[in-house]
Amino acid sequence: MTLQQLKYAVEVASKGSMNEAAKSLFISQPSLSNAIKELEKEIKITIFIRTNRGVTISNEGAKILGYARQVLQQYSMLEEKYMGEKPAKQHFCISTQHYTFSANAFVELVKEFGASEYEFTLRETKTYEIIEDVKNLRSELGIIYLSNYNESVILKLLRERNITFSELFTTKPHVFISENHPLSDKESIDLDELDDYPCLSFEQGEHNSFYFSEEILSTRSVKKSIKVSDRAAIVNFMIGLNGYTISSGVFPKFLHGNEIIAVPLNVDEVIRVGTIKHRDVTLTKLGEIYLDALQKIAQDL
Repeated sequence: MTLQQLKYAVEVASKGSMNEAAKSLFISQPSLSNAIKELEKEIKITIFIRTNRGVTISNEGAKILGYARQVLQQYSMLEEKYMGEKPAKQHFCISTQHYTFSANAFVELVKEFGASEYEFTLRETKTYEIIEDVKNLRSELGIIYLSNYNESVILKLLRERNITFSELFTTKPHVFISENHPLSDKESIDLDELDDYPCLSFEQGEHNSFYFSEEILSTRSVKKSIKVSDRAAIVNFMIGLNGYTISSGVFPKFLHGNEIIAVPLNVDEVIRVGTIKHRDVTLTKLGEIYLDALQKIAQDL
């Protein structure tokens, strides 16, 4: 087993594809594939399950990759400290539902890391893809929420993928609307008061189950519905169409000033927002910094 083989395996896991990993590593796809096969043969474990759509990571493979990341990180630190090597470019990726506080914590990560070279990725994406990213180690952490409605289904899915959920904070549902919305002066809002306004939600693609919805109370019937794929669009529709969405109520003003407000919703529901992590993976230093930033935000809520 060589450091190069471990580096190759980690890159394949990150890209989810032998071909894309080969391009990133500037080697041929057959050379990369052979190197991975030799590693699997030596350790007598199938790390990657090959499919027509790329590769997925086996349960045993996840454990090996968890150790591999730690070995490569420690080796890089040794090179830097004792051999005067230039710090290696650091890679870090998280996947999250569309939460502004996750971007806020990402800002803190970049400020604290402060290295000259890095490649960080913040993926705001669909709920199922967040879980798959963490399962396949493309992302070190994921951020999702649990509710009374989706908790049993989501936790079962996480257990099957050897993923743990750690709560960051608990909050009551809020309605996000523009400061000029007809309901903006209310101290709280009832569900029936929202009937005449467009309900905004994030589309979930082929895994369009109510259990994967980012919006609590997603099973209720609405007269007007608009599905979007990014946070910028949903903000525009709140302002331009008097649309609304139901979420955690955490919406830092420094991102949109006072244009968007959060008003408590009169329902007997609770939102548990937290991080998900593969059980067999130890967080890197970057992961620890990001998680610490998230926890500080949660403490200030």
